[in-house]
Amino acid sequence: MSDLIKRSLSLSGHRTSVALEPEFWAVLDQMATERALSFAALVASIDAKRTPDRPLASALRVAALMDARKTADD
Repeated sequence: MSDLIKRSLSLSGHRTSVALEPEFWAVLDQMATERALSFAALVASIDAKRTPDRPLASALRVAALMDARKTADD
């Protein structure tokens, strides 16, 4: 049994869905709140910065990890 949670959203006018662990979703939700962005806007900004060879789910996990590390260092 997988503990992944799938969310659907629109990116650049296309519907997509991403499955991540709840811990990553929690960090991403917090990031959006702290930046006063909608969740879709946060994901769009992460999507715009990723290289084409990195899957969106991977880019979201890395962004969440980097944010958590930055917060831990503060």
